[in-house]
Amino acid sequence: MTRVLIVEDHPITRCGLRQIIEAESDLEVCDDVGDAASGMEAFRKHQPDLVLADISMPGRNGLELLKDIKAEASKALVLFVSMHDETVYAERVLRAGAVGYIMKDEAPDALIKAVRTALQGGVFVSPQVSNHIIQSFSGANRDAASPVDRLTDRELQVFDLIGHGQGNKEIAQQLGLSARTIEAHRAHIKEKLHFRAGNALIREAVRWVESNKADAANT
Repeated sequence: MTRVLIVEDHPITRCGLRQIIEAESDLEVCDDVGDAASGMEAFRKHQPDLVLADISMPGRNGLELLKDIKAEASKALVLFVSMHDETVYAERVLRAGAVGYIMKDEAPDALIKAVRTALQGGVFVSPQVSNHIIQSFSGANRDAASPVDRLTDRELQVFDLIGHGQGNKEIAQQLGLSARTIEAHRAHIKEKLHFRAGNALIREAVRWVESNKADAANT
C-alpha cells in the first residue's frame, strides 16, 4: 500500500483530500496535519511515499517544509495542492525539488493523476505552467513576467504576510526572525518592485493577496 501524508491547514480541505486519496484501493493516508512543524514530525515518523502539501500555512510555509524535507531525505516526493497562482509558485517549488503543483480547483481525477505521475517518477504541472516554464527558459515572457517574480522565496513570503495585514513584529514572530531582518526584507522588496513609500508597498501587497483570493473564488 502506498502511503500519503497530507499537510494542509484547512480541516475541510484536509478531509476532502483524504477522501479522494483513500477512494483509491492502493493508496492510504498515513497521517494528515495542519502545519509545517507537524508535517515534519509526521514525515519523520511515517516516512511516507508521497507528501501532499499546501503553500500557505501557519508559521513556516509549504516551500520551507519542502526544503526541510529535502534536506533530510533528498529523494522524498512532495506534491503541492494549492489555491495560489501557479504561475507564481509552481516554478519556485519545482526548483526546490517538488514533483508537481496542482490547483485546488482541479477535479479529483486530476489530483489522482498528479499523485500517480509523481509516484511513477514524473513531474506534474498544468499545461499553462508548462508553457510558462518553457517561455521562462527561452526568455520569451521575460518582459511580461510579474514584478513579484523578482522576489526571493523569503521576500515573497514577507510580501504575502504584509498583504494579510501583518506588521514587522508579527511577521518576525511568525517566521522566527528578528524585526530588523524583516525590515531589511521590506527594503529589498520596495527596491525590486520600485516603491518609494512604505504605503505603496502595503497597498500593492494587499491588492496582490486580494487578487489571489478572487482568482481562487472564481475557479
